[in-house]
Amino acid sequence: MISYNGISKRGERERNEDAIAVYKRDDICCFVLCDGLGGHGRGDAASAAACRVFGEVFERTFDFYPRAFFSEAIEQTNREILEMQQKEGFVSGMKTTLVSLLLCKDHATWCHIGDSRLYLFRDNTVVCRTLDHSVPQMLVNAGSIKEKDIRFHPDRNRLLRALGSDEETIRYEVSAPYKISECQAFLMCSDGFWEYIDEKQMCKLLRKSRDADEWMQQMRAVVEENGKGKNMDNFSAITVMNSK
Repeated sequence: MISYNGISKRGERERNEDAIAVYKRDDICCFVLCDGLGGHGRGDAASAAACRVFGEVFERTFDFYPRAFFSEAIEQTNREILEMQQKEGFVSGMKTTLVSLLLCKDHATWCHIGDSRLYLFRDNTVVCRTLDHSVPQMLVNAGSIKEKDIRFHPDRNRLLRALGSDEETIRYEVSAPYKISECQAFLMCSDGFWEYIDEKQMCKLLRKSRDADEWMQQMRAVVEENGKGKNMDNFSAITVMNSK
């Protein structure tokens, strides 16, 4: 049995530029989380557009092939954001990250672009996470800094990829399919969330939680406590648990 919960909060900022969405039909679920970039209404417009377009593509899709679904949804999203940039005069200042999880029958597949993350848990342990498209992640990959240094690196907000980029080919990543029966839980979250809770705490709270809602509320309390008084960014998360 799958349970899930989602939150999207303003933090200590004036505007929430994150967005989340969940789409369901029969035995198929699509979860979407975006972190808009640009400020002054630009980021929230981009993140909202991405969630909306994913829903439109979901509703008109009949034969779900994850890679084909993600390709269509991402390409259409990027086109719409570019059109919004031109219409509103924001030539390059309206962008968004995106991470999406598709549960289709007995398999889970996800895609991402930017630094919004997906974590996969099994036996109360992180067995996989998406790698950020950011300068600090690039430095980790090169061996220049350690993984734990990403959270508060001075260049943490410098992204290498995002939706709303005027490129011939949108560069995003799609996972291999995982059997849902082998997945204990998923966490999708924006950087405003994962910045203030580490993987050890995620696992500890997962072990103590009966369902996705309880896990979310416990993690949210940690995030809000750790971010208090630090000009905390918007933070969003979606928890999905597989209760066997």
